[in-house]
Amino acid sequence: MRPLYLGLDTSNYKTSAGLYSPADGSFRACGQLLEVPLGSLGLRQSDALFQHVKQLSARVREVCGGLDGEIRAIGFSARPRDLEDSYMPCFLAGQCAAECMGAALGVPVYDFSHQQGHLAAAALSVGRLDLLGAPLLAWHLSGGTTELLLAEPSEERILRASILGGSSDISAGQVIDRVGVDLEMPFPAGPYVEQAALRSDTEDVFPVRVQGCTFSFSGVQNQYQARIRAGASKEDVCRFVLRTVARTILKATQNARREHPLPVLISGGVSVCTLVQEVFAKEKDVWFAQKGLGGDNAVGAAVLASMR
Repeated sequence: MRPLYLGLDTSNYKTSAGLYSPADGSFRACGQLLEVPLGSLGLRQSDALFQHVKQLSARVREVCGGLDGEIRAIGFSARPRDLEDSYMPCFLAGQCAAECMGAALGVPVYDFSHQQGHLAAAALSVGRLDLLGAPLLAWHLSGGTTELLLAEPSEERILRASILGGSSDISAGQVIDRVGVDLEMPFPAGPYVEQAALRSDTEDVFPVRVQGCTFSFSGVQNQYQARIRAGASKEDVCRFVLRTVARTILKATQNARREHPLPVLISGGVSVCTLVQEVFAKEKDVWFAQKGLGGDNAVGAAVLASMR
């Protein structure tokens, strides 16, 4: 039977299970967003953990339905980043399930960081797993993280990442979620903010100061709130925020590539935004996650388990 690798990811946004076949590069991704009350900016960890416990078994059944192969190993997201002090209780749901299934099946179980999984999934989605075998620049753009990384292959951990820059305060995803919630959109608000922005043609942008590869997004919130109070349309406000985020990320990338002239891999929920991708159109060797693998998913953990 062909070897298959199972991945689990239980982030603060989504319950995910993924299956990967290295024989042909095929994958399955099954996920379910956590339910967040309208007007809220996320969940308490205890509430997120409880929802994962309720949802994870169904996602595993879905991804393993009609299984054509044999699971050889299981990978799961154990922490946000691959750092000693990186911890979120919500990842315990995936850990518990992975270890139970591994014991029942008699297969090895490997832990990775949520961030490592994002990068592996992004590389798979563009057919470039070879990118993980050499140094590269990588953005993790999500609701909780906006980091520019120098990612390098690691014999022990597959992928080691050191932080070069990014936001010094709130993340790109937090800015986008906050404007969405202020405009009475559901959380997470990214898709709704983008849909509104695409109906606008404003060229307004806030010139965020970028020092090297580091910047602050806190001022963007003040700017978009002032526009809302002044009566700007929902569409114009959303486009203003996305253009500001995109151009800031581009500038930090260009600064980083002067010192590190490397390929760039961009992952995380914010990476799927059309307006973010458009500003990189003239940049060479820049790869955005595709095939629905930009946001939180477990496919990356499955890929890393196969590589381990």
